Amino acid sequence: MLKQVKLSKVTEAVPNNIGSSTGSGAEIIRISRFVFRTRGRVEQELNHWRLSARLAPDPALKEQALKSLTLKSFHALGGSIYATRYPQWESVLIPLIVALQTISDYLDNLCDRMQLTDPTAFRFLHLAFLDALNPDQPARNYYCHYPCQQDGGYLAELVAFSQNRIRLLPSLAVVQDSLLGLASLYCDLQVYKHMDLASRESVLQKWAESKNIKFPELHWWEFSAASGSTLAIFALLTAATRPQLSAKECQIILNAYFPWICALHILLDYFIDQQEDQLEGDLNFVSYYVDDSTTQQRLNWFIRKSIDGARKLPDVKFHTTVVKGLPALYLSDPKVNKQNFNTTANQLIAKTGSGTYYLFQLCRAMRRLKFI
Repeated sequence: MLKQVKLSKVTEAVPNNIGSSTGSGAEIIRISRFVFRTRGRVEQELNHWRLSARLAPDPALKEQALKSLTLKSFHALGGSIYATRYPQWESVLIPLIVALQTISDYLDNLCDRMQLTDPTAFRFLHLAFLDALNPDQPARNYYCHYPCQQDGGYLAELVAFSQNRIRLLPSLAVVQDSLLGLASLYCDLQVYKHMDLASRESVLQKWAESKNIKFPELHWWEFSAASGSTLAIFALLTAATRPQLSAKECQIILNAYFPWICALHILLDYFIDQQEDQLEGDLNFVSYYVDDSTTQQRLNWFIRKSIDGARKLPDVKFHTTVVKGLPALYLSDPKVNKQNFNTTANQLIAKTGSGTYYLFQLCRAMRRLKFI
């Protein structure tokens, strides 16, 4: 009954004429399933890891683990949208996606919030993310260069849990190399972006330019942004549930997501965090654009490239909904209004195409009801 009442509140909060947009019926069903079923399962998984994190003997590690699970829980929730594509695989995909995203968010906190700038420590920590995607990799001491080490087995448990779930995917072998390639870029980025303020920009730029051979039209910070997204990894893991997945299909998914959808994802995240990152002294990729007009133009370009890429995928409706959901989710954040970004946000929503404004209104309603 409670779910039905809250669903009616969400529906009432959205203009009636938006629901008639082309293709929005499937989006409504998918988002409704996501909110009222997947969300509960994600919370169950996060609660499991909260219990595990509370057992960490080191108070600093415990604090960062619990903060990442609370303050960044929407990352795991958002990633789990991929599990809605194959409901019969939710029992594998939801725990796997939540565990992987939990590793990512926890390590980000350890690099970002502990007053440490040692790239060697960061490198060894992020081996955990790589190992989680490689079931054949034995456990390692990920804290060997980190000043805090006693987490009660929390990180090792996350890695082993992910490995056990990923073994169940029928087409893991087809996507394995792509997964590790994406994870390697992700880990490199996390190492370099958390280095000392005096050197991080030059090191990161040199790294991005050396890796970005296939996409010369990208700025170094745009390639870096793409490397920081986990969406391509989640898309490939979801595809790997299909026993007959081919290498060609894997490559098509990779081409659509990296760098286009991945870059759009992280650039939107940085777009709404500009004020916050400036106050904290954190690196923000959107700040490298020369002015607001250029920011808007480049985001529009990534939206077009992302939509074009999604339309080439076998499951075009699902992936197009994901792309449309990114500006809807991020630009519905109250941070947009606080920074007077409404004009740009409205323009970006309009550029993303049919059904996006409905999703935007739906996200706003869900934020008001504390669903996200």
